[in-house]
Amino acid sequence: MRNAALVVTGIAIGCVVGTVFSLKTSPVLADAKPGLGFAAVPGQVGGQDLFGPYDVAEGWPKDISTLPGNEKWTWGAGQGIFAESPDRIYVLFRGELPKIPRPATKLLTDMGPSIQFPIGRLPIRDATSSSLPGAGGSGQDPDDGPKLWKGTVGVDAKWEHCLSVIDRNGNIVETWTQWDKIMKRPHFVAVNPYDPEKHVWVVDDHMHAIYEFTHDGKTLVKTIGTPTVKGADATHFNRPTYLGWLPDSTMFVADGYNGTRVAKFDKDGKFLLDWGKKGDEGGKETRPGYWNNVHGIAVDPKTHRVYVNDRGNHRIQVFDENGKYLSSWSMGPAPSDIHLIYMGADRTIWGFDRNSNRMLKYDTEGHLLYAFGAWGDYPGGFWGVHGITVDQEGNFYVAEVDNGRVQKFTPRKGATQSFLVSKPVYSAWK
Repeated sequence: MRNAALVVTGIAIGCVVGTVFSLKTSPVLADAKPGLGFAAVPGQVGGQDLFGPYDVAEGWPKDISTLPGNEKWTWGAGQGIFAESPDRIYVLFRGELPKIPRPATKLLTDMGPSIQFPIGRLPIRDATSSSLPGAGGSGQDPDDGPKLWKGTVGVDAKWEHCLSVIDRNGNIVETWTQWDKIMKRPHFVAVNPYDPEKHVWVVDDHMHAIYEFTHDGKTLVKTIGTPTVKGADATHFNRPTYLGWLPDSTMFVADGYNGTRVAKFDKDGKFLLDWGKKGDEGGKETRPGYWNNVHGIAVDPKTHRVYVNDRGNHRIQVFDENGKYLSSWSMGPAPSDIHLIYMGADRTIWGFDRNSNRMLKYDTEGHLLYAFGAWGDYPGGFWGVHGITVDQEGNFYVAEVDNGRVQKFTPRKGATQSFLVSKPVYSAWK
């Protein structure tokens, strides 16, 4: 009886203490600054954080149609983007598309009653479907590109201005058209942050090749892989997608749409090892090291862990630098479709979901920290973000395959810093 009495007394005391503390904390929560922990700018009145912690730099960059003699053409699918600095941003496109003004809405009576096009608020063209070369999805062969693309070269699309350089004001300051001829479907562009010479790397998944150029674009320094020849060994890729580097310039290749492996190279481009196997299709693969569409990679400069976007299975798999499996987490079940992943200097991971059109922030263990974004072709809207980058001033940039453009966002005054996409590691230069 005595023990029972003690238990009852203890519970009663706990309830009293809990009530007192709850009464004391309630006024504190009520008096807390509005918006703290939710709004990108704490205490803001109105708004809805449509662009998260950013404002849109409308009109950036100038369209490719502003180049003399190119007035009738605009950018094709936006594949990649990399900010070396606020005044030097590399943009990668799949050629060009006709510059078509939005047509007036018409009823399509031959298809059915009350069917009209274009529909208000919706884009009129999917740039990635309209752009050359055609074959793009997992399992498709580059040789099928000309068969799948419907159109006439020079009329419905043209293969020019794949890689250009933009300054902070949106001016097109360089066009690397001399390299258009060696590209079939350029997929990713970046500068190794640990390279003092700032060589520019381009991954071309239809060429099964990775190119290394000098900083000025005048010289092709190195080609890794055998152009136009697919495989899965030291000298062949099968539609590679993205790259990541360690501080000693060890390089990891996500290979790729069809290759389903990660390949590791030393700083001189010598093949070291690879890992990964093709998984079951259907998005239900759970086995470690089995993939469907290796479409994104991020490397932790501190722990040397390699984060791999297993796109077809809606998950991130984590390995040590030699391919030992460590863990994994889901980025959400279907219809989630993570296009890429990015790790900045703060060592958090950002991904973009092509179906929800949202930027997603996770810690290194996979905990969801923040998300923002909305679908649309208006300035600031997202549609098919395929590349992201940040410069030293914190400006955020995206390349969009479906919208057929690149965009620049500037940090909002007073924005919570943890909501901003982290600046990348700039080890070899400032």
